[in-house]
Amino acid sequence: MGETMTRAATKETTTRTTFTGAQGDSLAAALDSPAARPRAFALFAHCFSCSKDIKAAREIARALRGCGYAVLRFDFTGLGASEGDFANTNFSSNVDDLVKAADYLRAEHEAPSLLIGHSLGGAAVIGAAARIPETKGIVTIGAPSEAAHVAHQFAERRDDIEKNGEATVQLAGRPFTIKKQFIDDIEGAKVKDALGKLRKPLLILHAPFDETVGVDNATELFVAAKHPKSFVSLDTADHLLSDPKDARYAAETIAAWASRFVDAPAAGDEAASAAPAVQPFEGGARAVSRSDAPLAVGLSVDGHQMTIDAGAADGGSDLGPNPTRTVEAALAACAVMTMRMYARRKKWDLRRATVEVVRAADADAHVSTSLVKTVRLEGDLDHDQRARLLEIADKCPVHRMLSSGVEIASSLARGA
Repeated sequence: MGETMTRAATKETTTRTTFTGAQGDSLAAALDSPAARPRAFALFAHCFSCSKDIKAAREIARALRGCGYAVLRFDFTGLGASEGDFANTNFSSNVDDLVKAADYLRAEHEAPSLLIGHSLGGAAVIGAAARIPETKGIVTIGAPSEAAHVAHQFAERRDDIEKNGEATVQLAGRPFTIKKQFIDDIEGAKVKDALGKLRKPLLILHAPFDETVGVDNATELFVAAKHPKSFVSLDTADHLLSDPKDARYAAETIAAWASRFVDAPAAGDEAASAAPAVQPFEGGARAVSRSDAPLAVGLSVDGHQMTIDAGAADGGSDLGPNPTRTVEAALAACAVMTMRMYARRKKWDLRRATVEVVRAADADAHVSTSLVKTVRLEGDLDHDQRARLLEIADKCPVHRMLSSGVEIASSLARGA
């Protein structure tokens, strides 16, 4: 049985599980699932010598989860928490492990519609796609156009490997045994040939200044692929997408692209509560009407996805909080954050802060002009410190915005 971790506010889950890999070893996996029935399942392949828990893999999977997709990421044989000997693996065995992961999803949940691969994992999903018939789209992130590209990472030991049959090399600061069979295998893998035969929708994500896998690899993949195919630049991102914003942008782009190839949920279907992707919006909020529910709205707040809706009594589907409740939530969250920042700066023992915001009794549900804010503080705090923190809660930006009034200038977008 898998170990499940839940985000209480949204009921999104990360379930730790295992399945049997191509060489018979137990492979460690994590399934990131949205609150409602997934729009589709995706299979994620990590980069060479990395693991399922590398920052990019984790951020991308969880951002896709926020867009309504379930994502299985796993450690290839001999890596991360998976069993097996890395020295006995190669590119072909990685492809075989991906097929086994798809078999696991098909048996336990639903076969993957999307295959997503980072770096060498991108080449691997291309190799696996023909053996996973349910595949509706393939995504590569910083992927080489041929598997043999990874050989440059141990080029200084190449002669030793050829002469002695194997050698220990340092990859990302860790020792790995590379055998001659690994080199023979990656040189025999014909990724571009496989891609040209697929005729599956392809999205290529690549950073133009990627110093590990040059962007010319993306060009070669794009030329080899048949339509439909798309390329999106990751701008200033590095190869590992070490900035979480780059990883989230990649995920939101994937979700928007995949919506063209993955069946959208029908109105009234349980899957309707999984929000379709909204084009990422930075520096404010973007709300877009949804076609799968009468009043539901997809929302991007600085790139973070969520759903706003009305309750059933108001003609909505209750797929998310209503707009006025969201304002109350913003006030409560802002107060907590402001108090914690102040207490940390003062080195006060504020262990937990809780703020509840409700409308005043008998207030209009939609145009309430009176809110009641209750603050609870836990920690070794004296009377004066508690009183000061209450004052600080009332100085948070959202409190000041609401209490002072805001002028709003509305206009139609050009061409609207």
